[in-house]
Amino acid sequence: MITLTANAAEHINSYLAKRGKGLGVRLGVKTSGCSGMAYNLEFVDEAQPEDTVFEEHGAKVFVDPKSLVYLDGTQVDYTKEGLQEGFKFENPNVKDACGCGESFHV
Repeated sequence: MITLTANAAEHINSYLAKRGKGLGVRLGVKTSGCSGMAYNLEFVDEAQPEDTVFEEHGAKVFVDPKSLVYLDGTQVDYTKEGLQEGFKFENPNVKDACGCGESFHV
């Protein structure tokens, strides 16, 4: 299960409204960085048959089966800290993360 905070859902819906189309966002993982995996977030215009869809606060998150293994239980938030703002992932499966925060290992 993937959960969204109200703040994350608001930003997803805002981005989709500015874009003018889209069903939601796809959350996935890709091989990257010094720890092995990185989060990948992109717009979804068409759902894939194998997608699992999570909806919370009016926003949809699509996850492919391969990524769901690594992301199950993740909470997505949108935070603003000083000049930094963006999506934040609280993933209970992460065993280690790199110092720069760009990648993780499960």
